[in-house]
Amino acid sequence: MNLVTHVERTLGSRKLLRDGQSVLVAVSGGVDSMVLLDVLHRLAPKHGWKLTVAHFNHLLRGRASDGDEKFVKAAAAERGLPFVSDRRNVRARQRMSKLSLEMAAREVRHVFLAREARSSGCAAIALAHHADDQAELFLIRLLRGAGGQGLGGMKWSSPSPMRERNRLVRPLLDVRKADLLTHARRNHIRFREDASNRSPDILRNRIRHELLPLLARKYQPSVVNVALRAMDITEAEAEFVMSAAQRWLLARRRPRFDRLHVAVQRQVLRTQLADASASTEFHIVEKLRLNPGKAFTAERGVRVWRDENGTVASRHGEPGGLTFKFSGAPLDLKPRRGERQFGGVRITWLRRPRNASDARRFRPAPGFERFDADKVGRFIRLRHWQPGDRFQPIGMDRDVKLQDLFTNAKIPAEERRGLIVAADLLGERSFWVEGLRIGESFKVTPRTKRVLEWRWERAPAASGSVRPTVPPAP
Repeated sequence: MNLVTHVERTLGSRKLLRDGQSVLVAVSGGVDSMVLLDVLHRLAPKHGWKLTVAHFNHLLRGRASDGDEKFVKAAAAERGLPFVSDRRNVRARQRMSKLSLEMAAREVRHVFLAREARSSGCAAIALAHHADDQAELFLIRLLRGAGGQGLGGMKWSSPSPMRERNRLVRPLLDVRKADLLTHARRNHIRFREDASNRSPDILRNRIRHELLPLLARKYQPSVVNVALRAMDITEAEAEFVMSAAQRWLLARRRPRFDRLHVAVQRQVLRTQLADASASTEFHIVEKLRLNPGKAFTAERGVRVWRDENGTVASRHGEPGGLTFKFSGAPLDLKPRRGERQFGGVRITWLRRPRNASDARRFRPAPGFERFDADKVGRFIRLRHWQPGDRFQPIGMDRDVKLQDLFTNAKIPAEERRGLIVAADLLGERSFWVEGLRIGESFKVTPRTKRVLEWRWERAPAASGSVRPTVPPAP
């Protein structure tokens, strides 16, 4: 069976794509994604798929990264397909977020794919992960001590981490890398090599080029197939345990916690820790499981404990029982006007062209601000203040700690955690903080073409003494 036929059967049997569907195809320019693009392009006329090629430039390899972008753009043009792209300094994101380079790249890439899928009207995002990727992921997570859910690996279809409406589909998950190379060679498919894929500094590369070949040569020739089978088994068993834990958590009359199977006990605790934005590391789960009533420090000063009934409680950070709220929600500002409720605040917005009256000095009023709509962008995130947040209010030449601004504005500590922050989709650059002046970088200037009018009102029942204020200029 050739690769095109195999992928077509996979797409049908696993119901990954519907006929007539619009699909965003993530293409890096490497052999995996170029073969995926070729296969989907061959099948598209038969199934009525409308393909859009998406490429993200991570700016990690200088001219080589720019060359990848030009190459993929040309490949899309050769096939008569729409092309979308974006670029971002991933190293800067890594430094700011304290993530690994790989995780920082993954995060910004998924933000881009979700945004373009929405703009292009694509419900599905096709990714080129294959069987060898799965085996590598299995070993990476095994070495890091992952549990059943982690060892289950990537799924054939899963919601986008940035927008649940979009489905990530992986039609090549059971295809070996060697088969992709064979298809590329036989069909004269050009692709680009990423030199960073051979760097021994990256764990995945060491597993790909050192550990897997060693295991195949000296221990198990079919190590990839064995890993894939283990992932299937582990995933099914982890889903069963998760289901049992959810049933217990939702039940009105629960069996005693200490009579649950050990695997279910651990999942019950892990689920509650995740809901509390606390660490779900095995040693924390096990300490809670074996020591009811005793508190432990999970991470960054978060204290967690459980009672005899298996109910987990936590306290984030500061004395006096004050807690940070880690919830957040994405928001699409594409509609000209709209409304959103978040954290007890009703937010309404209006996007309009800038007019002559906007040139006059604007005096902020409680519950109303204006921004440069293009600088804010279409996709934003509403969230609460978090530890370490920094912000540059209008009139200041640098950013400062939000905590210091709250102190200067005499906002009581217990009220700060309820205040809303509006930032870009990654939650990095804030343009508005409830109770403070707007962000300097987002103010309306003579060059502004479109204005975002932003109004907010805190519901009386949820307001307490938190209210919009405008501190004096420094």
